[in-house]
Amino acid sequence: MKPAAGRPAPPYEQSTCGDRKLQSITTALCLLAFALVLGLASSAAEVVVRPLGPAPRDADGLFENWIPGLPRAGPSVTLPFFFRRLMATFREPVGIPERVPPEIARLRANTTLREPLVTWVGHATLLVQMSHVTFLTDPIWSETAGPAGLGAKRYDEPGFPIDDLPLIDFVLVSHNHYDHLDLASLTRISQDHPEARFFVPLGNAALLQEAGIANVEELDWGDTRKLGEVTVHCLPAQHWSQRGLTDARRTLWSSWAVTSPERRFYFGGDTGLFAGFDVIGRRLGPFDLSAVPIGAYEPEAMMFFAHMNPEQAVTAAIATRARRMLGMHFGTFDLSDEPIDEPPRRFRRAAKAAGIAEEDVWILKLGETRPF
Repeated sequence: MKPAAGRPAPPYEQSTCGDRKLQSITTALCLLAFALVLGLASSAAEVVVRPLGPAPRDADGLFENWIPGLPRAGPSVTLPFFFRRLMATFREPVGIPERVPPEIARLRANTTLREPLVTWVGHATLLVQMSHVTFLTDPIWSETAGPAGLGAKRYDEPGFPIDDLPLIDFVLVSHNHYDHLDLASLTRISQDHPEARFFVPLGNAALLQEAGIANVEELDWGDTRKLGEVTVHCLPAQHWSQRGLTDARRTLWSSWAVTSPERRFYFGGDTGLFAGFDVIGRRLGPFDLSAVPIGAYEPEAMMFFAHMNPEQAVTAAIATRARRMLGMHFGTFDLSDEPIDEPPRRFRRAAKAAGIAEEDVWILKLGETRPF
């Protein structure tokens, strides 16, 4: 996937936070900081690429992003937002993603073959097969994303039942938010696939182990693990962690890459736009497929530092040197204010504006499998 001839890939300092006539001063300053963190040399002739890890911590031992202390929205933004989310539970969803019959037989047969396949289950849950391994990203089959059945409701059923999973070799978890670390699904996978390994960022193993999941390993940013023909890379992201009232940033968040001599796959997890995408692309790219989050971006004042809008997701995918980009993290849970079907439309439009060929911009249907 390359921009059209004569059209440069959009740099970080040119990316926007949405289709608005006026951009917020805070967002502009943050995007300028992204460019500074990228480390442009004073001669403008060479980019200094910073290390991928370890993850930074503050004086209290809490995990930090590359840019520490990013601003958070105040009660005047968050309280009305949560009220709108509560009211939304009483409305019928409009614009949920299309679905197709899943190719279960093909997926199960492919565990002994080498065809690189990706299947969208919903939200950030992808089933990926490449180089003789089968793995899941942020698996969630639950009806709600929250504690004890509370939280954001699922718009539609997953792409296929959890019972239909092919043999799983490992699972990647990006962070501990309920829509990404779903203990019910992880526990079920560990029971049905006892040989599966679970890779989580630092500090998250105890939560899984307390649920009876034994085969868990924590990784820091920059850590790698070899499994057969593939290497698993724990990589930076710009986000935060929290499952309760007092545990913010006590565990790490991450993105992930899985690479082999024949295929390279990147999973963005949940993240805001930051200079790490360029570093990851320089170190590990080009990627055959980069899966980037495109939803949960409204209201901007609350979401911008930890989530990407579709235009920023295109910028991020280009920065990873992706041959193809896949939009995910949308259309599954009622998490934010934008219309359900807006993220994929804006994602395609932004990619087209950047000169990306239409066939290299993927929005999968629920249950759809596509070779990469």
